[in-house]
Amino acid sequence: MAKAAGPKKNADKAAQNPLLKPWRTPFKAPPFASIEPRHFRSAFDAALKEHKKELAKIAGRAAKPTFANTIVALEKSGVLLTKVADVFFNLTSADTNAALQAIERELSPRLAKHQSAMMLDRRLFLRIADLYERRDDLGLDGEGLRLLERTYKSFVRAGAKLGAKARKRIAEINTELATLGTSFNQNVLADEQAWHLFLDGDRDLDGLPGSVRDAAAQAAVSLGKPGSYAITLARSSVEPFLQFSARRDLREEAWKAWIKRGELGGKTDNRAIVVRMMELRSELAHLLGYETFAAYVLDDTMAKTPASVRALLDKVWPPALRRAREEKAALEKRARSEGGNFKIAAWDWRYYAEKERKARYDLDEAEVRSYLVLENVLAAAFDTAGKLFGLVFEERTDVPVYHEDVRAWEVKTKAGEHVGLFYGDYYARPSKRSGAWMSSYRGQHKLTGSVRPIVVNVMSVARGAPGTPALLSFDDARTLFHELGHGLHGLLSDVTYPSLAMTNVLHDFVELPSQLYEHWLSEPEVLKRFALHAKTGKPMPERILKQLEAARTFNQGFQTVEYTASTLLDLELHSLTDTKGLDVDAFESEILARIGMPAEIVPRHRIPHFQHIIGGYAAGYYSYLWSEVMDADAFAAFKEAGNIYDRKTANKLKANIYAAGNRQDALDAYVAFRGRPPEIEGLLKKRGLT
Repeated sequence: MAKAAGPKKNADKAAQNPLLKPWRTPFKAPPFASIEPRHFRSAFDAALKEHKKELAKIAGRAAKPTFANTIVALEKSGVLLTKVADVFFNLTSADTNAALQAIERELSPRLAKHQSAMMLDRRLFLRIADLYERRDDLGLDGEGLRLLERTYKSFVRAGAKLGAKARKRIAEINTELATLGTSFNQNVLADEQAWHLFLDGDRDLDGLPGSVRDAAAQAAVSLGKPGSYAITLARSSVEPFLQFSARRDLREEAWKAWIKRGELGGKTDNRAIVVRMMELRSELAHLLGYETFAAYVLDDTMAKTPASVRALLDKVWPPALRRAREEKAALEKRARSEGGNFKIAAWDWRYYAEKERKARYDLDEAEVRSYLVLENVLAAAFDTAGKLFGLVFEERTDVPVYHEDVRAWEVKTKAGEHVGLFYGDYYARPSKRSGAWMSSYRGQHKLTGSVRPIVVNVMSVARGAPGTPALLSFDDARTLFHELGHGLHGLLSDVTYPSLAMTNVLHDFVELPSQLYEHWLSEPEVLKRFALHAKTGKPMPERILKQLEAARTFNQGFQTVEYTASTLLDLELHSLTDTKGLDVDAFESEILARIGMPAEIVPRHRIPHFQHIIGGYAAGYYSYLWSEVMDADAFAAFKEAGNIYDRKTANKLKANIYAAGNRQDALDAYVAFRGRPPEIEGLLKKRGLT
């Protein structure tokens, strides 16, 4: 019989695990080269054990609760668990493999169970509640009071006030939801990895500009067929194909594969998972005293209620629908003029919209791409951060990275003070889920000294041909600015407590810093300096700048309908009072028919692959639109100042939005910056819907 490992052997084993040792790398970045999938199980074992001990000590204290021995102690707990989890979940999103996915399936329910045990711990909650009841007598500063109030509210919303039976059931629900969510996301990635379209000869390539052909050639290389061309389900691959390909039959094939992710039948079909998740979320809401899951989620947002979200959507949907119908008529006329004896279908819209834009504004997307070199757009985003916030991005080659595509920059003030570490991971690959996002490998706080953040931006840009730069669509360039906006929200954070730092704000406020940052890309002052031709290096000519401005609201009916339809699906799905017998396909069809969804437009995210609402945006996908009301209004402050880099306005923006985390109520933070609440007129004008 094998002997159990003794304490010394376990200690020796832990000492060999790079996740459990101090990181002696530049900026204490994760030592990625030393970390292997096998290290995570033992690291999580150790981290969970340590956190449980810390929580038990806080909950079991005999001394009367104080802010220091309870709230601050909670903030200081779980450091190792956060450290390990940040590395693990960033890798499972950006560079996963079968080994990591297997561990993720095991760990997700285990971590959910641990989180529930903490949030539903009666002894711990009673200490927090005691402090909350005495909060006005504790002499706390504004940030400390905010932390106490947010901590108390988070425990209450988790179910800590409920009876033992209800708390036990909530813990079971959370564990099952974590398991289902992991399966859902892995299924979407599997469907994306499984499909590709090889293009054979000039006929299949008809209509594709050089940059799209180059990207397709590189995709084929990654699929093991050099010398060929391939389209994948990475958005940066499939959308340009739908936009330019003259082969209607191939557009239809690619489009159907794109919208069918998560509902192909077999083991990766997500519809049964959605049904079960909605049942569990509905039960959870009822246990917590809410009629629907949407009501539960929105109670802790700026919007507050489903009715408030619907009121916003009701202002946007009708003009968007009218504009989309006008756009459809123009596209059908364009198709007929070119001999197209058919009605515009969903796989035709982007193709004929590109033709219509070129005809109407003499604006060629392929030509625009030739001026949007990834490296230059990145430089523009960094330069904007320098002008607004005094930041300098200095590339570092001595910092460990998790993939050869990843680059690292130290971010400093102009005076040379360290601000944080920034990773950029921009190219599409099979090991990365599609889309774009910001995350962090270390959060900012000042609780145990000045801890500076490590932030990462991830995108899925198609590669160019070997030796040639990657070219971006204008949407890709806007996304790069968007994600750096999130990144700056993390990098500029200047908050004492980890729970209030960086992007730990209300869901419908978190998109404000990112969407606001997008505005600078479209400014002629930025484009004239950084939109340089890939071959000649010459700046984008005045002609194109004027064309871009003239076409700024072109196709906004389509884009607004596409997005808002997904928002309405999310809201209606999570507003169900009875989820028994839910048929996902029938539900989606019924909602789209009810709102008058044009057959030629499909929601940006259909339910079986709607990863936002399986994760942190459940009943919250409207947040982009809610934040857009603020971002349009906020950028107007710079326009009113007469300078897009106005120092006074930028300082107020940094102090009240980018650096402030969740130190105060979101609306109060916005008013502190703008001087008044946001006005919706800016959004409608921005989208050309007035």
